Amino acid sequence: MDYLGTQKNAEERQISKINAAGLININIEELWKECYHAMGTGNYVLWNSKLDALWIILGGDEKEDSDAVKSYDKIDLKLHQLGSLGKSKVGFVIQDTGLTRAKQYLILKEKSLFLRRLQNSQGKGTAYDNGDNDDFE
Repeated sequence: MDYLGTQKNAEERQISKINAAGLININIEELWKECYHAMGTGNYVLWNSKLDALWIILGGDEKEDSDAVKSYDKIDLKLHQLGSLGKSKVGFVIQDTGLTRAKQYLILKEKSLFLRRLQNSQGKGTAYDNGDNDDFE
């Protein structure tokens, strides 16, 4: 049934699922573009926020006690233990400890790779293998 209580047939339900999956994939790819831009400009706060938005989409398909949830939380904890992702100012001088920023960059890359691999394992990415060996020849 749809939101008006009208009964849908099987074909309509299938089309609805396909459309929803397409919209999810469009949103995911847009978030990845925004991640790459934030990464390239050194905006760690935005990069991390976009990765968290990806996690909300991808993590929604994971059980609360899954290995994926535990791994994501572990990465987040490592990142937050290093302190703020933004550069802090004292007067007009930007305080930037290069070593901390370098560690944050590496952890954000780790977080990005984790999410890309999760996306692929869920069949929402480019490296999905459904076990079918048909290579369209």
